[in-house]
Amino acid sequence: MNVRPLKATALVAGGAGFVGSHLCDALLERGMRVICLDNFQTGRRENIQPLLNNRSFSLVEADVARDALPDERVDCVFNLACPASPPHYQADPVRTMMTSVVGTLRLLEMAEQHGARFVQASTSEVYGDPEEHPQRESYWGHVNPIGPRACYDEGKRAAETLCFDLVRAGRVDVRVARIFNTYGPRMRPDDGRIISNFLVQALQGREITVYGTGRQTRSFCYVTDLVRGLIALMDVEEAPPGPVNLGNPGEFTVLELAQLIHRMVPGPSEIGFRPLPSDDPQRRQPDISRAAALLGWAPEVPLREGLRRTADWFTLNLGPAARPATAMARPAE
Repeated sequence: MNVRPLKATALVAGGAGFVGSHLCDALLERGMRVICLDNFQTGRRENIQPLLNNRSFSLVEADVARDALPDERVDCVFNLACPASPPHYQADPVRTMMTSVVGTLRLLEMAEQHGARFVQASTSEVYGDPEEHPQRESYWGHVNPIGPRACYDEGKRAAETLCFDLVRAGRVDVRVARIFNTYGPRMRPDDGRIISNFLVQALQGREITVYGTGRQTRSFCYVTDLVRGLIALMDVEEAPPGPVNLGNPGEFTVLELAQLIHRMVPGPSEIGFRPLPSDDPQRRQPDISRAAALLGWAPEVPLREGLRRTADWFTLNLGPAARPATAMARPAE
């Protein structure tokens, strides 16, 4: 594998978010200078608070689709600027779409101006409710273009189109990551993602809510594994000719996940069932053979270990809403 190290200065759009803040940490640990760009629509200041006294870190509060972008030299751009959970991206769907399309175009133009490499954080949601399983990058997807999730699904698909249009024009060195379900510390307790929902409900002694029958499947990648993949994608000397799936291929039903968390977190919680939301995918599992071949990447953190770390973090950070110390997660049987 022909690899060169990352260059000196990275711009991380969405750098105060769940994944973005972990990426900022990892880039600083590599000795890079990091510019974090965030409008705090879903990002949180506490995610980056420990970095504010680091001379290699700077924060720019701005909206990628509306505001002036940093006027300084950058060597690489990671675009993670978009709400990624249904309650947040559906709260303002027009803004979500414009962040994906207008924001991505503006960041691509910035990368072109500086001759910077560009990593676009796309999503497994571009596959929609897939008819191919597991999902390979060659699969074109099965997306409802006018449904309630379309602002995110189609926004990310359009962003990919922009990326590869500029690649074909020879204007920007772009790498596109299709990110599958990711979890870990710093998830927002209200973000509506399945693992944060289940863990917070269990820690607070509430019903663990499964939508539908629970037979739908997901694949869960721990955040540090994903960050390694994003950096490997930026590092590789020759840009892949198309998108690269980044996710954990271990497939679990939603009910299996709920049962696992129910065993891990002691307390009175029970599992309950609610109607399935519109356009919710029935199966989701990445084929990561391209990432393995091109990047030498594969996830390392098993689900049970990642859930334990995440549950411990939520226990310490939920504040008054948290259950007592006895709610600390225990190993699953």
